Amino acid sequence: MSDTLVHNDFEEFEETGPQGQDGPEGRSVPAAPPAAGLVPFMDALRIPPRLRPDKAEALEGVTVDLRATWVRLHSQLPPSRVWAYQGNFPGPTIEVRRKQRLRVAWTNRLSGAYPVTAYEVPIAGPPASNVPGHDEAGAEEVKGVAELPPWSVTHLHGAPTGAANDGWAQNAVSPGDAQLSEYPNDCRATALWYHDHAMHITRWNVFTGLAGMYLIRDEEEEALRLPRDEYEVPLVLMDRNLDKDPDGRLTGRLLHKVQSVGKDAEGRNVTIPFNGPYTLVNGVIWPHFDVEARWYRFRVVNASNARFYRLALIDEETGQQVTGAVKQIGTDGGLLDRPVDLDAPVSIAPSERLDLLIDFSRLRGRTLRLVNTPDGKNPGEADEAGGVPYPQVMQFRVDGEPVRDRFVLPKVLSSFQRITHANAPAHGHRIIALTPPGTVGGNGHPEIWELRQVAEADVTIPGDGVIQVRNEMGETTTYQRISRTFDDAMGISVELDSWEQWSFLNLGGPTHPMHIHLISFQAMSRQAYAAGGFDPAVGGTGKDAPVAYSGELEVLPSERGWKDTIQVPGGQMVNVIGRFTGATGRFMYHCHILEHEDMAMMRPFLVTPGQVLAFDHHRPGDGHHGVA
Repeated sequence: MSDTLVHNDFEEFEETGPQGQDGPEGRSVPAAPPAAGLVPFMDALRIPPRLRPDKAEALEGVTVDLRATWVRLHSQLPPSRVWAYQGNFPGPTIEVRRKQRLRVAWTNRLSGAYPVTAYEVPIAGPPASNVPGHDEAGAEEVKGVAELPPWSVTHLHGAPTGAANDGWAQNAVSPGDAQLSEYPNDCRATALWYHDHAMHITRWNVFTGLAGMYLIRDEEEEALRLPRDEYEVPLVLMDRNLDKDPDGRLTGRLLHKVQSVGKDAEGRNVTIPFNGPYTLVNGVIWPHFDVEARWYRFRVVNASNARFYRLALIDEETGQQVTGAVKQIGTDGGLLDRPVDLDAPVSIAPSERLDLLIDFSRLRGRTLRLVNTPDGKNPGEADEAGGVPYPQVMQFRVDGEPVRDRFVLPKVLSSFQRITHANAPAHGHRIIALTPPGTVGGNGHPEIWELRQVAEADVTIPGDGVIQVRNEMGETTTYQRISRTFDDAMGISVELDSWEQWSFLNLGGPTHPMHIHLISFQAMSRQAYAAGGFDPAVGGTGKDAPVAYSGELEVLPSERGWKDTIQVPGGQMVNVIGRFTGATGRFMYHCHILEHEDMAMMRPFLVTPGQVLAFDHHRPGDGHHGVA
């Protein structure tokens, strides 16, 4: 391969780990501060190695090992034990060209004890997951996590690939086995990412470190002469928590600690998704990055379990957000048609990607901070109650010397064309409800409900699973639930090469980043709906009190490109459209908050040639025709 894979410094301690406070080769590990704090911007940003198989290597196939290793997340910490692709945390950035078919043997060589400690604590005050250690009153270790086997399956997120290669959650492999996947890479230039997707335990497996980026190149992108090589930098964002020893010192041990809000019908804790105090960029807590005074390209992915980031670039001298220097040129599925100025904070949900250009020539000699700022707060402002105790993400240190940079920002980036209701191809319709926590029958968790249209006379209103929706034209439609759990009967069968509009209706509760496997889609519209008509205690709407349309909302310029994940806030219907092409078989769609995904917010769908679908005699979701 053209690039050599470089492993983390602590790989030789894969089985036994470092002894006491000594690092590899007897090097001393700086002691953590007596409190749980860490000094930000002490450590340099790590750049994951690149794996660039040539044409022959891609066809022959490459092997990517999953194995346990040790890595230091911060220089004030002892090494942390993680699971990682090729022993790198995050995994190597894989690069291929469009239509360059790549075969990968994801080989499970994981060993040893599970590297994550999991605790649940009663809800009280600010989010406990933001507090290191697990010494709160009432904290309970999650039974069975420490005994989890190294069982993993890798999903190439956003890839148009056959169902057998997609990383079906139940097809995980054990140590000694390999998951053999083939990726056609027949899509526009974009940044995908790969991560674990094992059924029931994705939230913990990804937490161990099993994630990396995957870039696809094409001629349209190359014609732009964008910054490349050392000036094109992946930024893999994660948040983590760490355990403490009895003296209050951070141990480096990964801690998945969440708050419980009650018990479900089977006596298990119902928990809030994980949000941790420490933001990692490329596996380093709050790193710094020395840059030249020129254009850089940053490929950003939110690989966190559940944390949403609202990113802003702050000038440390003035404390104000930088304007005029940051441009967004792409989304999950590739380049936009034109650059978008990011002079206000930009939101990125779990699994979303941002393709950014930053002109550091405007900022020579400055020190800048990338921060996570809560909605409604000034950039960089911490908000303990809102779950952002530490706003810092990373620091940029811009060299003061001028640099000759030949790059010129293009006015037009690509041949991308936006789809609206006015110009959309002929398509079918689906409506999918996202229920609030506490809905009857949901065991306290939010759920995905697939719906079909029915006659009002054929159902009881109010009734469990019956929802009436009044649209923008004042028309009321009655829907009935046909599925709510992963194991319910198949509800959506899609005809190969057809276009479909999927409408995600959030009936209250948190924002859900909804991800559909196989395809890219566009957000055609966002609409506000008064979700108060839905009664969680009934599991439906009351008669003459539908979930009613209340206005149009903006699809932000930063999300008007091709997407595979879309944010669906409470009280909104988000309408997306995509073409189900390139492969057939059984795929999944789900909320990409990993704790939600593991607790019922995931459903299968089937893509089938139309000639075959004509013989399907069981269509709970009314097959390809969907519901209007």
